[in-house]
Amino acid sequence: MSKFLNKKYLTLEAYTPGEQPKDMQYVKLNTNESPYPPSDNVLNAVNRDSVAKLNLYPDPECKELKQAMADLYGVYTKNVFLSNGSDDILNFFFMAFCDGEEHPVIYPNISYGFYSVYSKLHGADAREIPLCEDFSINIEDYCKNDANVVIANPNAPTGLALTLAQIKRILISNPDRLVLIDEAYVDFGAESAVSLISEYDNLLVVGTFSKSRSMAGARLGFAFANENIIADLEKIKYSTNPYNINRLTLIAGKAAIEDNDYYMDNCKKIQDTRNYTIAKLRELGFDVTDSKANFIFAKSDAISGEALYRELKKRGILVRYFSNSLICEYNRITVGNDEQMKKFIRETANILERKIEL
Repeated sequence: MSKFLNKKYLTLEAYTPGEQPKDMQYVKLNTNESPYPPSDNVLNAVNRDSVAKLNLYPDPECKELKQAMADLYGVYTKNVFLSNGSDDILNFFFMAFCDGEEHPVIYPNISYGFYSVYSKLHGADAREIPLCEDFSINIEDYCKNDANVVIANPNAPTGLALTLAQIKRILISNPDRLVLIDEAYVDFGAESAVSLISEYDNLLVVGTFSKSRSMAGARLGFAFANENIIADLEKIKYSTNPYNINRLTLIAGKAAIEDNDYYMDNCKKIQDTRNYTIAKLRELGFDVTDSKANFIFAKSDAISGEALYRELKKRGILVRYFSNSLICEYNRITVGNDEQMKKFIRETANILERKIEL
């Protein structure tokens, strides 16, 4: 680092994205991308005419996409916030609502790595709450009303999900604190809390187009909350970068919402492939969580998490390995298409020198 860096950032540990090696053709099961392409509606919408208008700024209010989102989710446009990926919204949340004085924040100690990065970046008083032995969340740990709450549902990298009743319990117990539910993976089998925003004014639900809507490369995130929280987020957005969603992403996002059935059908395919893969891994002796996401969290007593990751990489398959001592025996495996997952199972069986029928 340079001598010019602000001293408060000297000890900052940045988030580490999933690796993107280019040395060979890999089956990428490490970054939770969809194995399915955007719909034809999206491909047709991002056309020559739309590209020709890149000399013009995009609509900072995102009116058309906000309306489409509101219509699909049964809310008002005043309850919708859009930004450059859900990570952008998480950043705004920690910037606007968390600090080192009156607004502390709590989240699980095994969860999305950006929560701790943003806490440190914005000087928040943050506490990480240990998960239960089975990686589940004990909701009573979040019913204290002494801090803002951030929970990924389903959680990452475990894939475990809370019910709406459990989320309600947290909301009711924290009337004077914000509760952020990060629903990046909710479309793969969990219950969305969006229906609760009209009932609880301390709820902020965050989502993304990256996973279930096949737009990881477009960078588009959204949030739902009461209009006052949305106004706070808009204030932060307009104070940093009001044009933070480009024209093509706005067009693609609206087209994707209009083609929602296509994406929800793909989510069902991914759930079927996930369940098949979990069953095969268990046949091979793996311990696998009951994932409700588009990834699988698994370990084997026959091989370490790091060794399996390295052996699979040699065979052209990337999975996500975490060096965190609490989960270093596990790997997070993105659910690809059927062909990709059969290759993953076959190569895993070969590594373990086991036979399995696919």
